[in-house]
Parts: sequence; structure tokens; C-alpha cells
Amino acid sequence: MTDVVEDAAPDRGVKRELRRMRKAQRLRNRELILLLFSIVLTAAAFVLVQFGAIERIDPPVLWFVGAMCVLAIALHVVLRIRASQADPFLVPVSLLLTGLGTAMIYRIDLAMDTNAGEHQLMYATLSIVLAIVVVWFLANYRVLFRYTYIFGFVGIILLILPFIPFLNGGGNATVWISIAGFNFQPGEIAKICLAIFFAGYLVRTRESLASTGKRILGFTFPRAREFGPLLVVWLISMVIIVAQRDLGTGMLIFGMFVAMLYVATGKTGWVLIGVGLAAAGAVAATFVMPYVHNRFNAWINPFDEALYNAPTGGSFQLVNGIFGLAHGGMFGTGLGQGRPHLTPVANSDYIIPSLGEELGLAGLFAILALYLVFVSRGAHIGVAGQDDFGKLLSVGLAFTLALQVFIMVGGVTRVIPLTGLTTPFLAAGGSSLVANWLIVAILLRVSDAVRRQPRAVIG
Repeated sequence: MTDVVEDAAPDRGVKRELRRMRKAQRLRNRELILLLFSIVLTAAAFVLVQFGAIERIDPPVLWFVGAMCVLAIALHVVLRIRASQADPFLVPVSLLLTGLGTAMIYRIDLAMDTNAGEHQLMYATLSIVLAIVVVWFLANYRVLFRYTYIFGFVGIILLILPFIPFLNGGGNATVWISIAGFNFQPGEIAKICLAIFFAGYLVRTRESLASTGKRILGFTFPRAREFGPLLVVWLISMVIIVAQRDLGTGMLIFGMFVAMLYVATGKTGWVLIGVGLAAAGAVAATFVMPYVHNRFNAWINPFDEALYNAPTGGSFQLVNGIFGLAHGGMFGTGLGQGRPHLTPVANSDYIIPSLGEELGLAGLFAILALYLVFVSRGAHIGVAGQDDFGKLLSVGLAFTLALQVFIMVGGVTRVIPLTGLTTPFLAAGGSSLVANWLIVAILLRVSDAVRRQPRAVIG
């Protein structure tokens, strides 16, 4: 009888391993099918742009597109080897968003005789290479937890770098650094470092932050002595807004911390307090900072003739973007056949109106659906995991991307005042693209670890 039991145990282990291998193969096969679909749509977008704008094929650009797609396939192969149970939707969705955004940037290049599209393709290849490196070498994402405070320090240093005179890259906002002619926005990497810091910090202090507070109107509010961390992050955000003239980054960092604080403690009071502080900060900024006041004024009265014709700080850009969206209608003018270049910075801040004009409302809904898939997968990864650090990190990164999309789409459609951020994966900006693909790599690693946990169940 004992021999039978001893023989059965290894059999159960072998069966579990076989089931795990079959599941991993199904996940990677699903990813491959979706990835090939994304590659076809990306290539088609570039071809349609060329036919629509110049009525011919330009092979050199397509070679760059091919290199980007080959690297995406290489990332898929690396996942089969190193993280076979990683989420199958993240890479295809990210590649398709990157491809559509780069195609539109290239389309605007054709109208304005610039080369931002080629630069974006180069950054896209670099971003995917860095994602491959992270997936290959970050065998256990929990190693990041050991360096919680180091990541926090690095994040703050990155935010400070643009203030160094010989590094400052210029511009209206103090957010760029320039080294040997190479421009970079360190705040994009800083948000990842701060997400890791917030996740590690909240894991360590969650019990004290979640202690019982007062119930007011059905909501549990934390005690006054627990406000410290929230107030510190709020003050840091306000310093960023004031010193760097960067309303978007300040809002993003504060929103990320509040969301992670809510996930860590489960207290709705934190969210209400966070929203109140954010609103107070925004109102104060409108009275203290002229550029913030101008943006609020342009948001409230965009069709005022004086504001529309103002040389700076007016509503010309916002109104032109709205007109572009209206021109696109339901199904758009077709790639390469609209006039998105009439709106200033159509390839970065106003990439959404550019895509809306040529792809129409239906195309924008499809793009927003892709973002919804990405964010839902990131949040699902965190919810399914049993490790608190992985849960907070994945939810924090997913929420950050969602908030960034809301801020930009809401800004160009006049739902909220416009702030200076990039639309993830779509807008021109190498540092933003690198940061977003690093987020993809981290989420892939976390999702692989989650699926290997015995009780974790994730689709």
C-alpha cells in the first residue's frame, strides 16, 4: 500500500507539470496569433499612409517598420524561453498602439517635411530591445522590493536633473535634459522608479496606514497623524508643478500614489482626501501661475475670438484639434488623406485628434479599446497575485498609464484642461516610448510569476 502511494505522488507532480506546460504553450500561441495580427495592421497603416499622402511606396521606411516587428517577434521568443506564462495580450496591444502612433507621426512628416517618424521608429526598436533585456535578466521581480528606497532616491534625482544648468534641454517646461545633443525626459523613467518605491513603501507601512479611522457619511477616513505620507507626496507634486511648469507630471505622480494607497488600505477616505488635495492644488495653481491660468481660460472659453487669436497661451491649438476631430466624422478621411498637420504639435500633444481625423470616431474607439485591454490586464495581474508588492506595482503601473491616457484624451477633447504629457505608445517622444515598453516588460514578469503561484487564477 505504501508503494502505491509513493508511486502516485510523482505521477501527480508530472501531471501538474504537463498541465502547466500545455497552458504555457496555449498562452504563447495565443500571443503569437495576436502579434501577427498587430504586425499586419501596422504594416497596412504605413502602406495606406504612403498611398494616401504620396501615392507610392517608400521602401526605406518599411524596412524600419520590419525591424521593429522582427524585434517584437524576438520578444515573443524570449517569453517562450524565460517567461512562458506571461500575459499574452500585453505585447500585441503595445506593438499595435506603437505602430499606429508611429504611422501617424510619419504621415505628419510627409506633410511638413520632417523626420520625427523615423526617429520614433528608431526609439521603438530601442524600446523593444530594452524590454527584451528586462524580461531576460529580471528573473524574479521581487528583487526590486529590496531596493525600495534606492528607487525612490533615483526617482527624485531624475526629477531634479533638468534643473542642472548644463543639462537643461530648454523648452517652456523644465523637463528635458540634453547630453551630447541627445534629448531625454527623465520624468518618464522617474515615474517607474517612484511606482516601485510607492509599492515597496506601502507594503512596509500598510498596517499603520490602514488602522481604523473615523466614519463620516459612510466613508472611513484615516486619522490625522496618518496624513503625513499623502501630504509629502502632494507637496512634491506641487513643487514639480511650480518649479518645472509641468502640471501633467505632478498630477500623474500624485494620482499614482493615491491609487496605490487605496489598493493597499482599501479606505475610500484616502481617495476622497486625494481628490480634494488635487482640486485644491489645481485651483491654487490657476491663481498663482499664469500658464496654468491661461490653460484653464482656454478650456472654459475656447471659442472666444481674442483667445483664439492670442499669440501665446490661447485656444488656437485646442480649437483646431476639435475641428480636426469633427472633420474626421464617424469613419475618418482615411490614412494620409486628412490635414492633421494644421494643428500645432499634431504628432505629440495632439496625436489623438490627428488619428481621429483620419481614422474617425470608430478608429478612436478601437484605440481606446486597446488601452482598456492593456489597463485591465495590468490590473487583473495585480488582483490575481498573492504577493502584495507585485499587486501594488502592477496596479500602480496600469493605473498610471490609464490616468495618462485620460489626461491627454480629456485635454484634447475639452473634458478637462490640457496638460503637458504624452499619450502612451502613440505620441512622438523617445523617452516616453522607452518608459512604456519598460512598463510592459515589468508587467510581463509579474504576470509570469502570478501564474506560477499555485492558487492564482488568471485568464
